[in-house]
Amino acid sequence: MARKALILIEGHRGNGPLHIQAAQRLGLHPITLATDPAQYEYLAAEAIEAIRVDTANLDALIRECSQLQTKYGIAGITGFAGDDESVPATVGKLCRHFDLPGPNPASIERCCDKFTQRHLLAQAGVPVPAYRVAANATEVESFAAEIGLPVVLKPVLGSGSIGVQLCRNVDELAEHTTYLLGGNHMWRSSPRMLVEEFAQGPLYCIDIMGNEVVGIGAADFDPPPRFVYREITYPALLSDDKQNRISDVSLSCLRALGLGWGPTNIELRWTKRGPVVIEVNPRLPGAPVPQLVQLAYGVDLVTEHIKLVIGDNWDLRRRHSQTAIGRYLVADRDGTLDWIGGDGRGAAVPGVVEVKFYVKPKTPIVRKGDYRDWIGHVIAASPGLAETEVILQRAADLIDWSITPFPNASE
Repeated sequence: MARKALILIEGHRGNGPLHIQAAQRLGLHPITLATDPAQYEYLAAEAIEAIRVDTANLDALIRECSQLQTKYGIAGITGFAGDDESVPATVGKLCRHFDLPGPNPASIERCCDKFTQRHLLAQAGVPVPAYRVAANATEVESFAAEIGLPVVLKPVLGSGSIGVQLCRNVDELAEHTTYLLGGNHMWRSSPRMLVEEFAQGPLYCIDIMGNEVVGIGAADFDPPPRFVYREITYPALLSDDKQNRISDVSLSCLRALGLGWGPTNIELRWTKRGPVVIEVNPRLPGAPVPQLVQLAYGVDLVTEHIKLVIGDNWDLRRRHSQTAIGRYLVADRDGTLDWIGGDGRGAAVPGVVEVKFYVKPKTPIVRKGDYRDWIGHVIAASPGLAETEVILQRAADLIDWSITPFPNASE
C-alpha cells in the first residue's frame, strides 16, 4: 500500500516545521514543493523530501503532483503564504483539480486583495476604517485629505506589514508614497495603494477554524510609524460583552467574504465605536501564534488543520486554560550581527516554553519596518497573566546580541 503524502506548497520559517512534525505524528509523509527549497533551512536539517518547482505556475504544480501520485497516495495539499499571498488560492485550485478537501480559491483571491476585502466587508455592514484605493501620488494626497490625517498607507496586495506605514503629516505621506512608487517596493501588478483611516485602540487577533472562534489574543506593536508586532498574549483580557462582540464581528467577516473552510486569522482594533476590522487573512497566523493558542487553550491549530486537509474529523475542544505570551526579538539597528546568545539561559527559566533565534552571527541586518525585522522570539506560559509576564521578562533579560553598524552608516 502506497504511503500517504501531505503536499506542502512552499514553506515557512515558523509554521513549516510545525506542519512537518504534525504530519509525521499523523503518519503522513510530508513533501514540500517550492520555487527555492534551499531557503527553508529546516527541510535540509530534518531531511524532508523537497522538490524544486515554480509554485507560481499552476500547470507545473499539477504535473508534479500527478507524478507524485504514481508513487504515493496524496492525502491532502496545503501551503504557506509567506510574502506571497497567492499561495492559499493556488492550494485551493490544486485541491479542486485533485478532488481533495480545500478552500474556495475565488474567496481566497477576493480576500487577499485588501481593497476588494474592504469593499465586501463594508457592503455587508462590517465596521472597517474609511478607505480609498489610489494608483498615484496625486490620488494618495487627495484621498488622505478626504479621510483626514493621520492615515495608513499600504499596498493593496501583500502580507507581514510589508510597505505598511502610518503617515501622520503630509511630509510622511509624500515620503512613503515615493518609497512605494519609487522602485523600493516590489509590485506584482500595477501599483495600487490603500489609503485608510487610522483606527485607534487596542489590537486583537482572532483565530478561527471553520466557523468556530478558537482564541482571541491581544497584540502590541513597536512605536509608530511602522507596524512591527512586539508581543502577543493569549487569551486577551476581555469582558464577556467585548468578547461576544468581537466574536460576532469576526464571524460576520467570514460570511461577507465567503470563507469558513479551514483557518482564518482576523486583526481588529477596539475603537470608540467598538470593533473595527483591520484585516482578514484566510490562513493560519505565523508562529509563534499556533504555539500560543495551544498553550492557552489546548487546541493544536496546525494538527487540526491538517486533519481537515486530509478529510479527517477535527477536534477543537479546549483542554485547559492558562496565559501564554510570545515576545518577538526585534533588531535595534542596521549592521552586521556579531553575536546573539542567552537562549540556553533564557530557555532554562521555569515557565519558558521556547527561545528561538531566526538569524545567525555574521548575518547582515537591514531593518524594513515589518516582520523581517524579527530576529527571534521567546514564549512563556503559566496559569496567570502577571506570573507569565514576570517569567517572560526574566528570560528576555538573559538574551542579548551585538550589531556592528555598517561602515559609514549613521546610528
